[in-house]
Amino acid sequence: MLKTTDNDLQWVSNTLQKVEKKMHIVANRNKNKIPYTTTLDGKFDDWTNKNIAWWTNGFWGGIMWQLYNLTNEPIYKENAEVLEKKLDRNLMLADKLDHDNGFKWGPTALANYSLTGNQESANRAMLAACNLASRFNLNGKYIRAWNDDSTNRSGLAIVDCLMNLPLLYWATKESGDPRFSQIATAHAFTAQKYLVRSNGSVKHIIEFNPNTGEYLKSHGGQGLGHGSSWTRGQAWALYGFALSYHHTKEEQFLSTAKQVAHYFISNIPENNLIPIDFSASSDQPMWQDDSASAIAACGLLKIAKLTGDPEESEIFISAALKLLHALTEQSCNFAIDTDNLLMRCSAAYHESNHEYPIIYGDYFYLEALLTLSNQALFLW
Repeated sequence: MLKTTDNDLQWVSNTLQKVEKKMHIVANRNKNKIPYTTTLDGKFDDWTNKNIAWWTNGFWGGIMWQLYNLTNEPIYKENAEVLEKKLDRNLMLADKLDHDNGFKWGPTALANYSLTGNQESANRAMLAACNLASRFNLNGKYIRAWNDDSTNRSGLAIVDCLMNLPLLYWATKESGDPRFSQIATAHAFTAQKYLVRSNGSVKHIIEFNPNTGEYLKSHGGQGLGHGSSWTRGQAWALYGFALSYHHTKEEQFLSTAKQVAHYFISNIPENNLIPIDFSASSDQPMWQDDSASAIAACGLLKIAKLTGDPEESEIFISAALKLLHALTEQSCNFAIDTDNLLMRCSAAYHESNHEYPIIYGDYFYLEALLTLSNQALFLW
């Protein structure tokens, strides 16, 4: 359990009450949807027929299961079950499965299995895990990120994949087959070696020769540019390495999670709201990414739980609280006539659209609040 003050716990409790009041209405208003963002009227869109394979499609299910675990309200369970069954279409499209299987079936099928013991959900999660494991490149010891488009992308790996590894750790625990965990651990070591810079910042995309496994180069990805510090990538890394430590107890992973976390903390702006990229200078646009704040808060709280040093733990809890207070007081929408919580997420620096609601931002914001109150359903 996290050690927090009575004032902190009261603040979290009050905030969760506002979230729960809003989300009960939102859940009833959005039955049968797979949301990604909101339309002009502030209501969730629906990706059921737009792109059933989109990587964010599991997070609405994760929100629903977290709220069901908190309240036992049937509407949340019903919405989550509908979404999980819809994702069967993606599970049967081999060319639409990729390194994000954990994001899609962790917050949905694994959550369902964890709470209800549903064997169909366990089977879905195992199928997704088997597919994810099949993406492992033996020579390079990395999990391939994307399928081919007009180019061969078999040599690419990305920082986001660290958050998908828990699906493989679960598969070993569930099946008794060590290969899943071995693949996840090998990928995490590769990510540690090639993605993390000496100052604790991380790269987004790295490239290998898929035939020999030789490391070739890095790519800029969704941040400002090559060599920059995309904040959501920082957040994926600090949380992802903490999760690999949680599952393996490999001390190197916890050390790396702390290294990335300290870099992130040292770059938090005065207003405690996180930009898309820490490397952007004052003469460049400083668009905000609330999702990076929320993901980082979750990771910081996880590290705080894992470290055995109370003083060190306090550093990470304090940083997470800074981020969550800033989100709640400056960037959160509790109005019941709109569907989203966080208002200013950004998917990538060079996209035409910035600072808009994105479903995974809301998921990690909720997870962080529940973790602080020791009520979170652990989905990773």
